[in-house]
Amino acid sequence: MSGPAPEITTSAAPRDRVIDALMALAAERPFEDISISDIARRADVSLSQFRDCFPSKGAVLAGFSKRIDTIVLDGSTDDLVGEPAKERLFDVLMRRLDAMRPYKAGLESVLAWARREPVEAAALNRVAINSMRFMLEAASVDSNGALGAVKLQGLVLAFARVVETWLRDEDQGLAATMAALDRELTRGGQIVARLDDFHRLASPFRALVRAALDAPRAFGDRRRGRREPASDEEAGAA
Repeated sequence: MSGPAPEITTSAAPRDRVIDALMALAAERPFEDISISDIARRADVSLSQFRDCFPSKGAVLAGFSKRIDTIVLDGSTDDLVGEPAKERLFDVLMRRLDAMRPYKAGLESVLAWARREPVEAAALNRVAINSMRFMLEAASVDSNGALGAVKLQGLVLAFARVVETWLRDEDQGLAATMAALDRELTRGGQIVARLDDFHRLASPFRALVRAALDAPRAFGDRRRGRREPASDEEAGAA
């Protein structure tokens, strides 16, 4: 079960108090019913202080995600450096869930709201992609290029499914959550492997397409070169 959300202490920085206030309020009521003024009062900050920290509620959620990123990244070690990529990523994402545990009730409210608001869900998806980029880096998994973009979006969707299981998982050992994560990473690894094979097989074809597209451009450059009048220096040399 999730424990109580961390207490909001007046000695904390206003930015941290605002994040804690939003997550505490989200645990108490539907997310759409929380106003910026509500958050400011709970955080004991003025509206101008809130505005200095964040431009919107969504930005506070992005700040929360960054906080979780920092906890995971600060706890990263080289202990699993020799293990397969799946095991390294499994460890990183389980540590992410551990960091999220104090905010479990608030996160459940946030995700329920996102399901009702497609536009807001798209914004949260962009935040999640940024977080997963760093989770892959922490696991020493490449996320560059077109295939990297597929990995990132796939991992966001897979982790969202795992979080749905985690929210219902009352077992202290999180057996159901770990099984779901293992299943999602196995399936994702298989998809990425097939895409990687396709990417390699299609490489010669892509080279041919690029050459075909570049040929008319090169021909046009040569024709323009022949039509251009000689410069004064070239005329004098002739």
